[in-house]
Amino acid sequence: MIQKLEELEARYQELSDLLSDPEISTDFQKYQKHAKARSELEEIVTQFRHYKSVLRSIEETKDLLRQEDSTDMQAMAREELLHLEQQKTEMEHSLQRMLVPKDPLDEKSVILEIRAGTGGEESALFAAELFRMYTKYAERKGWKMSVIDSNPTGLGGFREIIASMEGKAVYSILKHESGGHRVQRVPVTEASGRIHTSAVTVAVLPEAEEVEVDIKESELKIDTFCASGPGGQHVNTTHSAVRITHLPTGMVVSCQDERSQHKNRAKALKVLRSRLYQIAQEEQANAIANSRKNQVGSGDRSEKIRTYNFPQNRLTDHRINLTLYQLDRIMEGDLDEITTALGTHYQAEALRKLVTA
Repeated sequence: MIQKLEELEARYQELSDLLSDPEISTDFQKYQKHAKARSELEEIVTQFRHYKSVLRSIEETKDLLRQEDSTDMQAMAREELLHLEQQKTEMEHSLQRMLVPKDPLDEKSVILEIRAGTGGEESALFAAELFRMYTKYAERKGWKMSVIDSNPTGLGGFREIIASMEGKAVYSILKHESGGHRVQRVPVTEASGRIHTSAVTVAVLPEAEEVEVDIKESELKIDTFCASGPGGQHVNTTHSAVRITHLPTGMVVSCQDERSQHKNRAKALKVLRSRLYQIAQEEQANAIANSRKNQVGSGDRSEKIRTYNFPQNRLTDHRINLTLYQLDRIMEGDLDEITTALGTHYQAEALRKLVTA
């Protein structure tokens, strides 16, 4: 870790020297480029220099302890040494976190997709409960949530529901929710009282901007149809619902949440753009790693990442061996303990790979 920090400090000094070069200062583009690079390093270099000053203070205090005969002075020096050692440990943890490259997608809003899996109607009902859980969590965080498309069942479940979630750092907090969510409980449809196991898949996609994914009109087939479900007199009377087929990939996206065809088209394009962006991100990751991407917001729908056991009021996240006996609170949107633990785990994994690389 120290070696990597010293390399960053050397780069910071190099950039500082470049910025003071008259030849660079007259070239606006070069100056801006170097100033931005230096600014990105400033916080960690400042922290590293402070850390080195703490290390020097520790050595000086140890020398004082070896040389000082006074009992009072030795007691003061030991107290100071204890304080410095604690400061050193805290700064090491802080520097480790700062060394981990920031995910450029972290600040993005997301497209949340929840789909019923194995388990029939019980799976669809649990999909609805997961959607309610994430809705409650979004309310706690002050995020804006908007349904894009849904496929409800007669008992109040969802075969599929897609929504956008907008707010500060939504993707950084929810990206580890992607994967298979398993539920164990007695379904409302079960007369004999037996516990069933069903599954729901969740995908969290970073929302792509238009400049990031170029979709040509010639690549789209756009159909309109009458919306179904709640909506009053406009339902089944106007062709407001939109179905978009992306011809190069065969991907189909529909939206009927809004009464306006124009708004439904915009929402459907938002989902299509985010899915294509996710595919591009995964292809890039696979090309670099030449292996299957780890389940970190990749939208992997096969891996069961979590179990919700209602009889025991238990949630278990299998990736980090986290078990909490407070499922009732979690289903009401109290997800912070889980998202924080996952974030800490994957940050530690990233740091381990960085340090051992």
